[in-house]
Amino acid sequence: MKHNPRKRFGQHFLTDQTVIAEIVAAIRPRPDDVMVEIGPGLGALTTPLAAALRHLHVIEIDRDIVAHLRRSYAPAQLSVHAGDVLEFDFAALPRALRVVGNLPYNISTPLLFHLANYAERILDMHFMLQKEVVERMVATPGGSDYGRLSVMLQTRFDMELLFEVAPESFSPPPQVDSAVVRLRPRPRDSLAVVSETGLANVVRCAFSQRRKTLRNSLSGLLEADDYAALGISPGLRAENLTVADFAAISNYLENKGK
Repeated sequence: MKHNPRKRFGQHFLTDQTVIAEIVAAIRPRPDDVMVEIGPGLGALTTPLAAALRHLHVIEIDRDIVAHLRRSYAPAQLSVHAGDVLEFDFAALPRALRVVGNLPYNISTPLLFHLANYAERILDMHFMLQKEVVERMVATPGGSDYGRLSVMLQTRFDMELLFEVAPESFSPPPQVDSAVVRLRPRPRDSLAVVSETGLANVVRCAFSQRRKTLRNSLSGLLEADDYAALGISPGLRAENLTVADFAAISNYLENKGK
């Protein structure tokens, strides 16, 4: 299929057969897996995945590619869900879902947060993303990469950067390096958060002024006595707190009714 990549969809088609083989090897598809591929594009991953699975789901927004996929694969082999993945209800698919994809970089962060809402239904996820985003996802406290994305995803997933991918592996080449990341949902009770909304608010406030100390960035939420009760120094910055610290602050505020 001849197809001109569409900038509005952030299309960069993976063409490097060595990289494709590496990704498939990392995923290790099994025949009975319930798998969905986001943004199949011209089928670089779709073809080897469909060959290994009894059935594959794909989500694609580009109408020309949707038509091509429906011509190229039998419905018994491939279910094509046409539309915006940010609006897709992953609860419509069976549990123990495996999600894969070469994600459009322009929607990667909102998509990751969208998928986090379905973490309990997901077995694992393997994504190609902008390397900088992956580094932020897996970052540990104390560094400049550690921020809101790190904390909010690490409350729900264990994540691992698997390998990096150079721009020339794509057509057209992106202007950034890429990386493949694996995400596995954490057990629900491994980090008990009373309110996801409350946690998101604490993290947003803390990192909105990341160079300021907690005393300033969380001034509308915590007072001096609260820090003493939590055992957290108000002189720290957001980047110094662990994911467990943020969960503790959020739960403390929920219990106080704030």
